[in-house]
Amino acid sequence: MHKPGTLHGVSLGPGDPGLITRRAWALLERRDAVWTYPVRSLRKESYALDIALRAGLALPPQHQALLFPMTHDVEKLARHWLKAAETVRDLLATGQDVLFLVEGDASTYASFCYLARVLRELDAGAQIEIVPGVTSFNAACARLQMPLSEQDDTIAIVPAAYGIAAVEKMLDDFDTLVLMKVKPLLDDLIDLLARRGLLAHSRFIEKAGSPVERIVHDVAGLKGSKVNYLSLLLVKNPNRERGEMIRGCRKKTTTELEEENQA
Repeated sequence: MHKPGTLHGVSLGPGDPGLITRRAWALLERRDAVWTYPVRSLRKESYALDIALRAGLALPPQHQALLFPMTHDVEKLARHWLKAAETVRDLLATGQDVLFLVEGDASTYASFCYLARVLRELDAGAQIEIVPGVTSFNAACARLQMPLSEQDDTIAIVPAAYGIAAVEKMLDDFDTLVLMKVKPLLDDLIDLLARRGLLAHSRFIEKAGSPVERIVHDVAGLKGSKVNYLSLLLVKNPNRERGEMIRGCRKKTTTELEEENQA
């Protein structure tokens, strides 16, 4: 009987093959492991696979696309996650290791999270390893030569789909906002940043580090335009009210104290 293989979530970084870690590279050079990679539809190519191929890595003898559709239909998503996990489970049962290729980092808003969770539901003893990688927002900051945080800055990393009201509240609480997947709400976000006087402190980047990377400093100029799903906004909030530092920690602001008293 075969010893079951291990599922590896292999992070590839957001688009530049030079950001693939040595650990990920070593796994990808193996010829005895099966590559799997997510596709949004059977008519589209895998962005994660494209990163690996642009790195000069060769497809192994066994490789397979796994469908993770772009939909908010919970039942449809569950069906496809289950089918992908069953496919991986069957491959692991043959004793083969399975590499699931992930753009960015496998633990950060990645399809791998769903795959690993459902696989564990099918087989509680499944062996799973996550190979960490460079996130899109870290790569974006590097490309923009813009610090993600300094000293005691607070940071929020959120999908823009939480909505304008939620993003506006976060502007009161955080010094840096990383707004992921901004495509559906971009125009509304631009209006909010204009109203808050933050357009000059905002930057847009799409497919960071890839050959089709797009950086926009004049964020207002994006209004009404189409952007890629793999895009984000970095927003600095220099005028946020901040408390006084005491031995490395900040005193609570007046606003925070008032909110506590009202609670």
